[in-house]
Amino acid sequence: MASTMLSLVSASMPLQENHKGKMNLGSSDCGSFLRKEKRNPFMKTKSFGRINMAITVNASRFEGITMAPPDPILGVSEAFRADNNEMKLNLGVGAYRTEELQPYVLNVVKKAENLMLERGENKEYLPIEGLAAFNKVTAELLFGAGNPVIEQQRVATVQGLSGTGSLRLAAALIERYFPGAKVLISSPTWGNHKNIFNDARVPWSEYRYYDPKTVGLDFDGMISDIKAAPEGSFVLLHGCAHNPTGIDPTPEQWEKIADVIQEKNHIPFFDVAYQGFASGSLDADASSVRLFAARGMELLVAQSYSKNLGLYAERIGAINVVCSSSDAAAREEIVSSGFFRLSSSRFLSAHLRVKSQLKRIARPMYSNPPIHGARIVANVVGDPSLFNEWKEEMELMAGRIKNVRKKLFDSLSAKDKSGKDWSFILQQIGMFSFTGLSNFQSENMTNKWHVYMTKDGRISLAGLSLAKCEYLADAIIDSFHNVS
Repeated sequence: MASTMLSLVSASMPLQENHKGKMNLGSSDCGSFLRKEKRNPFMKTKSFGRINMAITVNASRFEGITMAPPDPILGVSEAFRADNNEMKLNLGVGAYRTEELQPYVLNVVKKAENLMLERGENKEYLPIEGLAAFNKVTAELLFGAGNPVIEQQRVATVQGLSGTGSLRLAAALIERYFPGAKVLISSPTWGNHKNIFNDARVPWSEYRYYDPKTVGLDFDGMISDIKAAPEGSFVLLHGCAHNPTGIDPTPEQWEKIADVIQEKNHIPFFDVAYQGFASGSLDADASSVRLFAARGMELLVAQSYSKNLGLYAERIGAINVVCSSSDAAAREEIVSSGFFRLSSSRFLSAHLRVKSQLKRIARPMYSNPPIHGARIVANVVGDPSLFNEWKEEMELMAGRIKNVRKKLFDSLSAKDKSGKDWSFILQQIGMFSFTGLSNFQSENMTNKWHVYMTKDGRISLAGLSLAKCEYLADAIIDSFHNVS
């Protein structure tokens, strides 16, 4: 905080007295003292008649820091809360809501937390890599318990701070051990992806993904850009329910994408934020990742439990790195020959070395991850009864979003007399729909209709109720046809 010092000196005040223990301000010594005193660069002196005023201001060392722009997604919620209109809708943040548009805590989460209370579990620090039980079940959930990459112990799994933190760990690993390697990101993509790689100083470029003419996938453009990328690039892929478009490749297209990535010796990097939440099936939503793993490819996968378990504030996720089996095989050969030196890191399998470096990155970043969400996931996924109950709840959540999507399509089709084809809404999947609205049209949605959304035209169907679908359809039709 800047401070101000005021010093008032009257020129008419007799200052010649020299009291014991005090400076004689009228003496020549005093004048000499004042002349020799180092001048404060922040001191300004103003004269008011016979009174001199000296003002000293201590300027902040942080004066050069500019105001950061508001977050394009989280800022939507702030604006929504400030709006008093009863018809307002918050379709910006991707968080599930009930039909009454209220936050929802899964029943299975409540049961898992009750178990934790009954056991009287402590709050001790976790290891840097996180809760062992969590790391085991999360890798099995992603790849399948019987997957060769699990059985051959080729996966390095480290608990991260949800999807964002897990992506950030992987980005730091790329920056440190693949210097100069570029990450290819879809256009468009989740708003935080670019921030994460920029912060980690990892270069990135975009590949075509969304076709505004069809409001669908630009598959040819995507394949062309992946082919044109420098060999050995990391290709960031959305495992399911692409954010923000809701447009996913077909199984046949995933095969072609894998072909091209293998041909170019690229490394696939999956962001899996909606496993089970997109289609209602954990296995179906993990099929793209499992396809690449089945081909023996090395890959990175970031996971999040914010959406499928509703653990938004627990910040629970993981980074998984699938390594080739060549190092593990070499280690077995060395052991069988009687020559085993644990002290030499080159004799350790690749997944152990990768895991050690992920831990090394995490230590100065946040030391170790939180325990509460990790125990919830471990309890739910690790218990057959709770696991089945979770799958039922996921199906209900995914089903509600599908019903809202269908009702919105029906409302748009019935109300819009222009003949526009709105079927792309049904072809998209997951909690988001990419409406195709422009920046100005999206602003009209907010300014006129009190519908809060991101400026790229994305809406979160998880924040929409069946009762509000017709109102939203009116807003979209008006914005699309009347705002250029």
